[in-house]
Amino acid sequence: MYSPRLFTFVLASILVVPTLCATFTSVSQLPTLKYDYVIVGAGTAGLVLANRLTENSNIQVLVLEAGVSDAGVIPAIAPFLGPTLTPSMQSCTPFDWNYTVVAQTGLNGRTFPYPRGRLLGGSSSANYMFHQYGASGDYDRLSTVTGDTGFKWTNMRQYIQKHEKIVPPTDGHDTTGQFIPSLHGFSGEVSVSLPGNSQGIDARVIATTSQLKSEFPLNHDMSGGDQPLLGVGWVQSSVGGGVRSSSSTSYLANGNSRPNLHVLINATVMKLIQSGTKGGLPSFRSVQFTSSPGTASTPAGNAPTTVTATNEVILSAGSLGTAQILLLSGIGPKADLQALNIKSLVDNPSVGSNLSDHTFLPNIFNVKAGESFDPMLRDSSLIGAAINQWATNHTGVISNNVANNFGFQRLASNSTIFKTVKDPASAPTSPHWEIIFSNFWINPGIALPATGNFMTVVTTLISPTSRGTVKLRSTNAFDKPIIDPKFLTSAFDIFTMRESVKAVKRFVAASAWSSYVVSPFGALASTTTDDAIDAYVRGLSTTIFHPVGTAAMTSTSAKYGVVNPDFTVKGTDGLRIVDASIFPFIPSGHTQGPTYLIAERAADIIKACKGH
Repeated sequence: MYSPRLFTFVLASILVVPTLCATFTSVSQLPTLKYDYVIVGAGTAGLVLANRLTENSNIQVLVLEAGVSDAGVIPAIAPFLGPTLTPSMQSCTPFDWNYTVVAQTGLNGRTFPYPRGRLLGGSSSANYMFHQYGASGDYDRLSTVTGDTGFKWTNMRQYIQKHEKIVPPTDGHDTTGQFIPSLHGFSGEVSVSLPGNSQGIDARVIATTSQLKSEFPLNHDMSGGDQPLLGVGWVQSSVGGGVRSSSSTSYLANGNSRPNLHVLINATVMKLIQSGTKGGLPSFRSVQFTSSPGTASTPAGNAPTTVTATNEVILSAGSLGTAQILLLSGIGPKADLQALNIKSLVDNPSVGSNLSDHTFLPNIFNVKAGESFDPMLRDSSLIGAAINQWATNHTGVISNNVANNFGFQRLASNSTIFKTVKDPASAPTSPHWEIIFSNFWINPGIALPATGNFMTVVTTLISPTSRGTVKLRSTNAFDKPIIDPKFLTSAFDIFTMRESVKAVKRFVAASAWSSYVVSPFGALASTTTDDAIDAYVRGLSTTIFHPVGTAAMTSTSAKYGVVNPDFTVKGTDGLRIVDASIFPFIPSGHTQGPTYLIAERAADIIKACKGH
């Protein structure tokens, strides 16, 4: 997305500092191999649980993280540099799992990187920091599917106060009209703020909401929940004081001094081990792990260690990692496991299925010189000056996210697709697609051209109906799984993306853009028919990194799904899953906020169940 020069510059700027005091780097440092809870994955959800469970000083928790520490990793701290943490078509990074998807039939057979954070904080340390909660209908639908009224939005919204800490933007500007304070928390864990540096196009975006008010109205708060998402407004980011706020720098840091919380990095989980039976169900309270590749003198895969939980093991390894670990442990589709000579302990065809993600399409325009960030991104001296400014006082472009404005839209109610397809949105006010504005070149896998000035208007499919899978490549825990999101393989999905391209053209045709936008860039200029738009969409779309659903939650009595409403894994004892994999439907927005809220509720459920 950014130029190779910027990537090289940033890597050279990475600082190496000691890890946090609660964080161990070798199994030999652990004082014991028996804990009350073993959490697999120090990501968005895992560190919420680690914090909340260890509020009781009598509860001992171990968190196993395959990745490295985030301490001193400048791209994980400086917001604008976050995209350099994720892989491109040309290179991998040490802070990502460096997955790729299989050839996508809905995307002209293309394959591309599938980023997931592999460091403390997980993807909350490597994502693009958009922070919101999705639509209230998302939670009400989850309540209906699970039969648990506790997932209704009227109950879930209480966790905003525990989770969120609204802080001023880095430039200190007046935020009146850019968010609604009553919808937010001001004393929670994760810092959240509005943009702190202008992108130059901000005023044009907002002006368009007046000029095209009927289609793109101004939304005064984009957090969702009690506030409908539809319309265009200001990005809220998990950023505070010009630095990223992740689950590591918040939930972990705030619990870091507790002697009952231990975190072991560089530890790759190989599988769960059956530790007995209870009530006729196999118990899984033991976890086998080994050192991650390149992080210990012992080669990865040798001398595995087993750690035991006296209460429960909790998988928080994400939608890809959690599915892979379940399958390696003999929990999944029996036929698939037997094909790899893995003993089937729990036959559950739902494990690894139902993968859902938001499709990402960068619609790029040529713009007049003078305001775009592209010249800076090509010039190492300008990048250096911006980084120095950030290092000095945490202000400027580096202190800010990659976008200041975005919005959500629905298809017209009389769209022809609804003659044959039921509306997949969670509610009549929930969106079908998203629009994001950035005043520079954004095109994952394609480097910034050597010349030119660009504006990118991203559109994202928010309510996809395509569903994919995560499957094992082999019995080796170090072999990456086979990931097939099946992007744009349904009629609704391609129809919606087609309509999003048409809408983008209408947006930039507003008079607010007449003195700035010169022309569509590349293939966008040729999208004059539906067939041409479809070809363009299929040739350029990738992922916005929001995989969910591979361990879907359903009602306790359901004959499908992977977890029950209390996050316990169906057909097992002593095992829960708490991460984005449990969402049976993808949230209507960026997924870190919903994952945080779900993890907060899971912590309450676990503590109540165990009498903590």
